[in-house]
Amino acid sequence: MTGTGRTSSDLDPRRRKVLFRSWHRGTREMDLVLGRFADAEIDRLSDDELTVYEALIDAPDREIFSWITGTEATPAEFDTPVFRRIRDFYALPESDAR
Repeated sequence: MTGTGRTSSDLDPRRRKVLFRSWHRGTREMDLVLGRFADAEIDRLSDDELTVYEALIDAPDREIFSWITGTEATPAEFDTPVFRRIRDFYALPESDAR
């Protein structure tokens, strides 16, 4: 896996920057988690949602990962609809969760 499979040519400069930052986190695990989410959703985020996402990706990788996996409680300031959208992006459907 080498990173994004999505082209950024159709994105505005702000979204291009956020897409790049999502794939260049510092840890490969978070590159994959946030990068894949950004590939799929970056063009669907409203400007307000993008602002929330930018604040989230400023948090340390280790913390974001623990919030997504549920090993630590998500702080209120990060427990947003955007964060839940990322978490749900990776949730298994009920029928697959065994």
